[in-house]
Order: sequence, then structure tokens, then C-alpha cells
Amino acid sequence: MSFPQLDEEHRGEEILAVFDTAFGELLAADPAAFRVKFRKMAASAFAFYRGTACLFYHDQEREGILPGPYLDERTSRVWIHGDLHAENFGTYMDANGRLIFNVNDFDEAYVGPFTWDLKRFAASIALIGYAKALGDDQISELVRVYANAYRRRIHALATGAKSDEVPPFTLDTAQGPLLDALRVARSLTRFGLLESMTEIRDFERRFASGGGSVELDAATRYKVLAAFDGYLETLPDSSLARPDSYRVKDVVGRRGIGIGSAGLPSYNILLEGHSDALENDVVIYIKQAQTPAVSRHITDRAIRDYFQHEGHRTVISQRALQAHADPWLGWTELDGAGQLVAEVSPYAVDLDWGDIDDPEEIAQVVADLGRATAAMHAAADDQSGESLVPFSTERAIDAAIAADEEGFAPLLVDFAHAYGARARADHQTFVDLFRNGRIPGL
Repeated sequence: MSFPQLDEEHRGEEILAVFDTAFGELLAADPAAFRVKFRKMAASAFAFYRGTACLFYHDQEREGILPGPYLDERTSRVWIHGDLHAENFGTYMDANGRLIFNVNDFDEAYVGPFTWDLKRFAASIALIGYAKALGDDQISELVRVYANAYRRRIHALATGAKSDEVPPFTLDTAQGPLLDALRVARSLTRFGLLESMTEIRDFERRFASGGGSVELDAATRYKVLAAFDGYLETLPDSSLARPDSYRVKDVVGRRGIGIGSAGLPSYNILLEGHSDALENDVVIYIKQAQTPAVSRHITDRAIRDYFQHEGHRTVISQRALQAHADPWLGWTELDGAGQLVAEVSPYAVDLDWGDIDDPEEIAQVVADLGRATAAMHAAADDQSGESLVPFSTERAIDAAIAADEEGFAPLLVDFAHAYGARARADHQTFVDLFRNGRIPGL
């Protein structure tokens, strides 16, 4: 598989058109946030790839490879992550108080073809491998390792292995860099998070000024608190330990959120914890949810109509894909836009690829991420409590792959190399556009 080489001028115009569709409104509303986002994306081909899921899906459709092999009526309608790349994995504390290493960041989640997640991940491995000066044969082997680990895990789940009631990667079961991330997460504390964001004034905890905090005027504060009241109605009954947990202590606006959230309004709310002690207060965030890139390439009206708004979509998708999700996870509306609400977790540690350089260690990590991907796809089906995917996804995927077992890994290997090369070239084109002032609105 290869993507045709386009002249830089034509490709630059195409990139700008896709960006206008995906980011135009938000960029016009907050150019400064997008200057920060684009500078981060300019840092490397991988950073560019992370921020351009919109371009990824546009390219697949233009080249006529959407939907693609291994897809039928069921496997084209699986809950997917939507932006699955090698850095969207990390730790979280689940609703049962257990530290888990798994897929994270579900802002782009939707219902679509399962192979789209696998292709996006495979291309990310090609980019990481290239940045670490691995040869093409080594990159091919890493993608095969991922594909085979995914395949074996899906088959095991489809043929009787217990679905992940016990999560696959915990302090007891993880190894290597995954275990390292979990151990770092375990060393973190709620008190440490609170110390970094808040201070005690007049015997009560409040948000500290600076550090990205923005003081709100009275009208905005009122709107945020009204949105918070709406959010409480979306929480499971089991989420809050005592009524005081609803009590708001302070509210601020936020600046400086990640590459994927540039221009989206965000707020932090400080809540009373599960006791009168000040060291267990809880910080949650309210963030305007975005339109997922993949949804522009899914025409099924029933999927779109299933969701009240993008905040509802994000939460329902995460609850479907992630067993025992954050008990504070919910949704609301603010200024007519859907909002995602979740805890600012003190136990979140992303997988750090910076020190993972040995090819054997990389292969071990990639295999674990393949198993995690399979568990995620298997979790979101007729057992998830949602009616949108009313069948066993692991059985559907297992049957589809079994129809052409030999072609599965080569499909991902070929795609990884082809799109990895495309992303590297696009990164340079993007940098030239940005540095020469050719991105409208900036």
C-alpha cells in the first residue's frame, strides 16, 4: 500500500482545507490557543500526527480505503477509540479503587470500523520507530507483534476466556514500562495534586491564582454552577459517598489544556471530599466536548441520533470502552454546548516512550498495548449496558479475522509504513505553512 506523492503546494492547500473544517470555528474564537497547539504539533512528526486525526480519516476516505478489509455489518459498527495512538495509554484509578494501566483519552470515541483503531495505532508505531532510528524491518516486526497480540487476545475472549472483569494490567499483573507507570502513579497523592492547584485561605481550601487559573466573573460562575447541577443528574447513584461531596468550594476557568483541546472552554471545580479533612477534596473539570474526527466519515444516522450532544457521546463511549470508569465521569450542557465532566485525577500517568529504546522492550510494550486494544474493543458490546452495539464484538471481530488470517498483520504493516511516510512529509509541509504565516487566522 502507498499513498500517492502530492506536490507540496497542493498538499499544503489540502491540509489547510481539512484544518478549516475541523478547527475553523474554534481557531477563530481563540487564535492564541491554536498558536500553542500548532507549536506543539511542529515539534515532531509524531506530535503532528497526534493532533491531526481529522487529516488521517480524510486521507483514508480520499484514497478509497474506507471502510476496508475485515469489515462487515457488525465489525463496521464497533465502539472505537477514534484516536488510538501509542501515547494514548496510561494509568487511572478505577471505581473500585484499583490502579489500572489501559487506554485513555476518549474525546474522539465513536462507533465505527474496528480496523480504523488498529491502523491509526500501527502508523503511530511506524513514526515512533522511525524517530528511534529503527529499520523498516524492525518497524514491520513491531506492527506484526501488535497485530498478533491483538488477534490472540480477541480470539481468547471470543472463545471463552473471561472478559475483563479483572483488568489486564494492574500492579499485580503488569510488567516493564507499564508496571513502572503504575508504580509512579501509586507514589502520587491527592494531597500532592491539591498542593499544586490550591491553597488554604480562612481555614478553607480554594484554588490558587496563576498556573493557568482564570478568575470568573459572577455571570460566568453562575452558568458553570448551573451546569454542575445538571451534571449531578448524570452520575450513577454509587458515585458519591456522602451528600457533602456535592458541595462546591471554588470555581475557576482554565488555560493551557492539551493538543487535542485547543480553543475549547474549560473550568475546574473544587468539591468537598469524603470527609471534613482538607486533604481529600476533589477537583473535577468541565470541558466543552468536540466533534470527533471519525464521525465525519460515518453516515449511519442511528449512531448520530443516539447521542444528546458531544459531551454525552464522550461519556457514554468511555463508559462502554473502559471497565469501571472514573466514578466522577458525567456530562452536562453550558451555553448550549455539550460538556464532558471528570475528575482531575492525581493518579494519571501517561506511558513515557522517552526511555523505551531497546527493540525487545519496545516489542514487549507493543504486545501489551495490542492486548489492551483487544480488551477495549471486547468490553464495548452487548454486555456494556448500551444498546447501540447489541452483539458480541469479540466474536464478530474474531470471525472476520479468521476469514483471512494470513492477511491481517500484513495489512497493518503495509499501512503503517505508507501512512508513516505520509505523516512525516505532511509534518514538514505543516511546519513550512505555519512558519511562513500561511495558516488563516493565525
